[in-house]
Amino acid sequence: MGGSRQTNILIIGAGFAGIGMAMALRRAGRTDFRVLEQASDIGGTWRDNQYPGCACDIPSHLYSFSFAQNPDWTRTYPGQPEIWAYLRRLVDEHRLRAHIAFGAHVTGARWDELAQHWRVRCADGTEHTARSVVAGIGALHIPHVPRLPGIDRFTGRAFHSARWDHDYDLRGKRVAVIGTGASAVQFVPEIAGDVAELHLFQRTPPWLMPKADRPVSPGLRRLFQTVPAAQTVYRDLLYWALEARGLGFTLDPRIMRLGERIALRHLADQVPDPALRAALTPDYTMGCKRVLISDDYYPALTRPHVHLVTTGVAEVRERSIVDGSGVERPVDAIIYGTGFHVVDSFDYLDVIGRDGLDLAATWRRHGLETYYGITVAGFPNWFFLLGPNTGLGHNSVVFMIEAQIHYVLRCLDLLDRGGVGALDVRPDAQRAFTERLQRRLRRGVWSRGGCTSWYLDAKGVNRTIWPGSTWRYWLATRWPRRGDYELTPRWGRAADAPDARWPDPLAAR
Repeated sequence: MGGSRQTNILIIGAGFAGIGMAMALRRAGRTDFRVLEQASDIGGTWRDNQYPGCACDIPSHLYSFSFAQNPDWTRTYPGQPEIWAYLRRLVDEHRLRAHIAFGAHVTGARWDELAQHWRVRCADGTEHTARSVVAGIGALHIPHVPRLPGIDRFTGRAFHSARWDHDYDLRGKRVAVIGTGASAVQFVPEIAGDVAELHLFQRTPPWLMPKADRPVSPGLRRLFQTVPAAQTVYRDLLYWALEARGLGFTLDPRIMRLGERIALRHLADQVPDPALRAALTPDYTMGCKRVLISDDYYPALTRPHVHLVTTGVAEVRERSIVDGSGVERPVDAIIYGTGFHVVDSFDYLDVIGRDGLDLAATWRRHGLETYYGITVAGFPNWFFLLGPNTGLGHNSVVFMIEAQIHYVLRCLDLLDRGGVGALDVRPDAQRAFTERLQRRLRRGVWSRGGCTSWYLDAKGVNRTIWPGSTWRYWLATRWPRRGDYELTPRWGRAADAPDARWPDPLAAR
């Protein structure tokens, strides 16, 4: 394809974050933007994950934008098809498809200091120039496939849950599932009734709570359709109910004991075999790893042809797996329910900022450091949505996305005033924020709960979770702190002194 394209604002990714940002730009009267999506359709995580039973573990009416609520959810917890349909409907209703370039795989970006804009390269040779870039790439888009010993010899079928092979019929097959995380908890019950034999390889058992999923009644759906304010109230009640759960994550891990008792009762009620129940009982504090919800996972494991394996994989052979205790298990297919590259997903970014600063190299050297997960020192006019340390263990990330979108809009407003060419967070402000953040994270259950998880980097530092109330994050991101940013006029570097033409938004509060 090749060539050069120019726009004011470039959005990378057409998942929840990218679509939300595009909608917000149109609502704000900003139409000079472009969305680059590497796939052939929108949806991100909810497009890629189409495994059997794929659903969200946040209630439907909260897992949606507050400014684009959906009164027609059919279940308490939304399934993947409904979520994907919701996102596609938003794209069409807000006339966003004309702004989206599909098949646009971004390979790198470089800040042009003289021109004060970003040059973003795509795999087809096209270069996009944009004054600002909003990266809505998220962290759940690169499947993690462990390198099993001997896997190259395997002659059966192998695939990751996020790349589900729908052309392969599992009926009557002997299947090995590697991993017992959120995806496996959903698809194992769906396939257990079809396969001839299922070997589930578990490294660490998850804490599992009852799901209590049920259809949304036609009467409630009609109420939300005719009285939108009723849905807003319902949504607010859901929000505060989930927000209350965050106290155990951050205030005192001992608060999680109530949840643990509920989970252990759920396990006891559904798994009568004491040996299997012991193997499924976690030995760490709830919340240290992601807490999962399901009503049919445990019953699936009690089937006579389903075998829980806790000794790991010693070797993969042509049509079998040898477990850690030396038992050879014949299998026709291997399904990886092993999640995604999360903390290390940003290692694949080729983003060069001021003075040749390499984002991926900087983060590998010093760890993932940002300012509220949105801006990064040395990378002016570059904004992340759902960046490092803005994930959640207790509430809806869509709430976080909305807070970040609002913050980005305020930053774009600042760029539009007074001939400013670049907005860059100050290194000292970013460092102070990171130090406050990590102090709180070290007190949380993720660090004190007795487990290792994908929340942590190779050094055991949490680079994934926001360590507090989401309403506090919302409050902190209502306006950019003027003193925490360096504002550069279009004709050169700014002085450190404040510009009197720029009102401090916090001073007016």
